[in-house]
Amino acid sequence: MSYQVHIAGSDVSFGCDPGVFILDAALKAGIQIPYACRKGACGNCAVRIESGQVQRFVTHPETSAAGDDLLCQCRPQSDLIIRPADWRQGQPNETKRLQVKVYRNTAVAPDVSMLHLRLPAGQRAKFKAGQYLDVLLPDGHRRSYSMANPPHESDVLQIHVRHVEGGRFSQMASGLTAGDMLEVEFPFGQVTISNDPNDPLLCVCGGTGFAPIKSLLDDMAKQKSARPVTLIWGSRDLAGLYLLPQIDKWKKSLPNFQFVAAIEMAVEPQDFEVFQGRVDQAITSKASSLAPKEVYCCGSSAMVTAVKKICLDTLQVEASQFHADEFVMNPLQCK
Repeated sequence: MSYQVHIAGSDVSFGCDPGVFILDAALKAGIQIPYACRKGACGNCAVRIESGQVQRFVTHPETSAAGDDLLCQCRPQSDLIIRPADWRQGQPNETKRLQVKVYRNTAVAPDVSMLHLRLPAGQRAKFKAGQYLDVLLPDGHRRSYSMANPPHESDVLQIHVRHVEGGRFSQMASGLTAGDMLEVEFPFGQVTISNDPNDPLLCVCGGTGFAPIKSLLDDMAKQKSARPVTLIWGSRDLAGLYLLPQIDKWKKSLPNFQFVAAIEMAVEPQDFEVFQGRVDQAITSKASSLAPKEVYCCGSSAMVTAVKKICLDTLQVEASQFHADEFVMNPLQCK
């Protein structure tokens, strides 16, 4: 039996089976509702459920306090009426599932593999900078990784994989060789970064949170953007800043680009600005010179939470202009 989910204030509805998360059913039907992590952490897919019953798996403290529910963590138990703050009607099944071939696996740091994946002949990767893909594992589990290449490099997919002890895919990644095949599905996530050339942008990341920011800044460089942008990239040590040559390219291609490395361990002087400490501490130390209108932050939940507090409370960034991509594990996938 399929329940009907109706969008309040419209004549649009879509079906959702009892065992399917409402967000997945909406996307399959071509209903685009803002979302990012699909794991209950970011809160982007929160909506008001005006009528009907749902089964809730993960709740978000901010959205729950506002009386909203996360569509990525709710399954229907009756017909529903929902009221999303923003939505649009697109094409059904906008994601694609493909077999891709590993053609290069580079160890860019002791604990990071950079995988270049070649698409089948005649296929192109249609995505927006900042979106991500799912690697589909043989045991049915999925692992999510941001595309690190910009959208105009459409015959490949580049992902950065940190090796995590016990990780289902990350343990495999270091051993992949040219010719190995993977199954992926993409694109996921909705990117809402403004294109206003006059709004200063602050990008903050930790470790492999650099991947989606690389895609975003490569895309800006392709468009010859003159938008003011500051990147603060955090790591425990210098080796964690695993693609420093990319910084030099942006210094040449983005006329209003600034870079700060936030490194927790003491390091020798570098030819770029180094702050000894965490990224949130670096933001605080530079608060007087930073005036971002928009923030894009990618990293651990703890890092994103700390950065968001500073940006909203100290830098006076509007909550709607703080965009985050958090590294989280879906509790339903931990079994």
